[in-house]
Amino acid sequence: MSDTPSPSTPPDSSRTLELRVPDMDCPTCAGKVENSVERLEGIDGIDPRVTSGRLVVEYDPTLTDESEIRERVRAAGYEIDSRAAERTFSVPGMDCASCASKVENALEATDGVDEIETRPASGRVAVTVADGADSETVLGAIESAGYDASPIADDSDPIDDREAVWKSRRAVGTAVGAALMTVGMLLEFVFPALDPVLGTVAGRTYELSHLLFIAAVVVAGTPILRNGYYSVRNRSLDIDFLMGLGIVASVAAHHPFEGAMLAVLFSVAELLERFSMDRARDSLRELMDLSPETATVRREDGTEETIPADELAVGDTVIVRPGEKIPADGTVLEGESAIDQSPITGESVPVDKAAGDEVFAGTIPESGYLEVDVESEAGDSTIARIVRMVEDAEREKTEREQFIDRFASVYTPIVVVLAVAAALLPPLLFGASWNYWFVVGLTLLVISCPCALVISTPVSVVSGITSAARNGVLIKGGRHLEAVGDSDVLAVDKTGTLTEGDLTVTDVIPLEGADEDDVLRRASAAERRSEHPIGQAIVGYAEERDVATDGDEAAPEVSNFEALTGKGVRAKIDETTHYVGKPDLFDGLADLEHVHATTDGGVALAEMGYGGQSQCEQKGCLDVLSEVVPDLQAEGKTVVIVGTEDRPIGVIGVADRVRPEAKWAVSRLQEQGVRVVMLTGDNEGTARAIAEQVGIDEYHAELLPDEKLEWIRRLEGEANEDGERDANVAMVGDGINDAPALATASVGIAMGAAGTDTALETADVALMGDDLTRLPYLYELSGMANGVIRQSIWTSLAVKAVLAVGAPFGIVTVIHAVVIGDMGMSLGVTGNAMRLANVEPETPDGLERRGDGRH
Repeated sequence: MSDTPSPSTPPDSSRTLELRVPDMDCPTCAGKVENSVERLEGIDGIDPRVTSGRLVVEYDPTLTDESEIRERVRAAGYEIDSRAAERTFSVPGMDCASCASKVENALEATDGVDEIETRPASGRVAVTVADGADSETVLGAIESAGYDASPIADDSDPIDDREAVWKSRRAVGTAVGAALMTVGMLLEFVFPALDPVLGTVAGRTYELSHLLFIAAVVVAGTPILRNGYYSVRNRSLDIDFLMGLGIVASVAAHHPFEGAMLAVLFSVAELLERFSMDRARDSLRELMDLSPETATVRREDGTEETIPADELAVGDTVIVRPGEKIPADGTVLEGESAIDQSPITGESVPVDKAAGDEVFAGTIPESGYLEVDVESEAGDSTIARIVRMVEDAEREKTEREQFIDRFASVYTPIVVVLAVAAALLPPLLFGASWNYWFVVGLTLLVISCPCALVISTPVSVVSGITSAARNGVLIKGGRHLEAVGDSDVLAVDKTGTLTEGDLTVTDVIPLEGADEDDVLRRASAAERRSEHPIGQAIVGYAEERDVATDGDEAAPEVSNFEALTGKGVRAKIDETTHYVGKPDLFDGLADLEHVHATTDGGVALAEMGYGGQSQCEQKGCLDVLSEVVPDLQAEGKTVVIVGTEDRPIGVIGVADRVRPEAKWAVSRLQEQGVRVVMLTGDNEGTARAIAEQVGIDEYHAELLPDEKLEWIRRLEGEANEDGERDANVAMVGDGINDAPALATASVGIAMGAAGTDTALETADVALMGDDLTRLPYLYELSGMANGVIRQSIWTSLAVKAVLAVGAPFGIVTVIHAVVIGDMGMSLGVTGNAMRLANVEPETPDGLERRGDGRH
């Protein structure tokens, strides 16, 4: 079917159906299913995915429907998995909590719909449906709530672009309504002599200004009344119903000015709220736009072809030129380039990549041509998973959000009852003015709308999470964003977290006339055949120093290699037996208590850090066992002695190097009031040395994984500084070895998660790059987010309380209630939430940048 449009680029009128067909597990099966389905009229594309047992069909709903497609699949002899499936729908007009409530109520009454998740920040609805409940049924339910909707084939599809708010039909209607209301106000209040009486209806006199006010209600208030109608149909006591009720009551009670004012001002408030929500959605769109739309593929015959990036398959070879985005995760086959990985890791310094290195979709080569072997489909790339997880962060409501929902469900009915009572009781019981108390009741009705209160948390969560994602920190949900800021203790793993996780040579002390190169040459020659990590570190360091190794003419000859378990290695180097290993290896061999350090040009031994008393007349006298070994071990280093049976040749210190930014990060966390505790399985001496280097006062060493977990529980059981509750503990580790502790902590933070499936899937928070500077940023962002949410909630409550108290005294009118209580507070909490996008990671001064892009 070469003429069939690709599912990745369906026609505008097409809809997508995805079916599970488990028995479709070979190309022949797929062919039978495809031949059966394509007989239907209106099929625009068929994509049988054999490896996953799924069938994706693009079809024209005006020519066929889901039930017919299902029947054709069964006619081909294949059963469709009847388990419940999740489907996602784009509902761009659903941009507030009130809208979401109406959609939820409509879907809850729909047969076959089991679970409903509305995401107003991204304008989407995810539903779990049983087999037999097709998309048309769900679409009909959403449309019955008054919203246009369309199915989405894949959660990675971009958020629908919307018409500019200020060019929409509602904006035009609001502008016309405002103009009519303004002219009416001028006639009634400024030039009453020019305001003629047009007639009397039901004993009420109507002037020209009154008709203008009513016209303003019709033009600007129709969308409000329409939405209010759908609110009634779906039994939703929301702002649309309340505003619609207020407008109708105002006109019916011969208060057209108040009705017009309510219609125009509330429409303006809605437009401003939609504009603010579009800004929040833009942050999601920015993440989605990171991946390129097309890719250049090299075919087997050597030709190049440009195809949609969604059509890339595992095993394809893509060509990426400088400045182009890499279209998929993969491995470099050919070429070298510095690559901007900031979309994934947040690190602005380019990373050097060459053949054999891993690269990610959405990153950009800056200087060189690359050929990349594709290792994941577009929907499974690291950036695609990040986007999905950021979107999914809306799903799970935070504790504060759940509290606000419960509060609003009680608060709104109570205030509505008070509004009705205020409008009716004083005139009925005390003979007070109907006009005056009607306006008071109308004002309280407006105040009862909890919009600003309800949107304060979700907007803040979306703003914070998308901001973090742009800076290389993936937060899996709003409650995790809150939990980081609420944590009192940060438990830190050592290896791979505070340290780089790779052993390296830190010290080379030549002895008895040898120089550093000679020590490294002999040690690396002996260790080259060893598989021990310490030996490999020595060999790697020698290669970095360009010391002669295997294959070089000056390389030493090695024979009779033997690994001495637990001690080191022995080998003949240039026909002389050499030993490389622990100090204990030299018991009974060379004397380590009286040796002579090699000094360059007569440099005093004290300048090398050792000042012991000379045991003989020769300069540089040294006791390796009592001076050198303890000093190196105190710094957390492993000591390796190189020598022969007769004499030592040198001492090598090997260590897992502390990350240059670790001390700064720990210091910044402590300044923020976080208690940092190191948990490590390493020995006491190494743990103490690392803790001292980075400034951690509390550490616990020689811990097995289950003992780390026990320490997490012990730390959580300790009361916080105020003694009011147990401490909240966050844990940062590598995401694999520390899995039990990460899962037990209040929030688990994984280091270096880019390209690591396990860390991405299991961690609550993932630092995409191996960059500890993101930890202080994470705490700052989380703390600020919690502060923003609290500010928005309490300010909204306080403003509504003040307005409610002022309404009975005539101090607060409908105008104040709309402009301040609804429009003003909605804009206020949204603008407050947008401040989170301005929080940026701090980069410490004075840290050298390495070629791999890390600090």
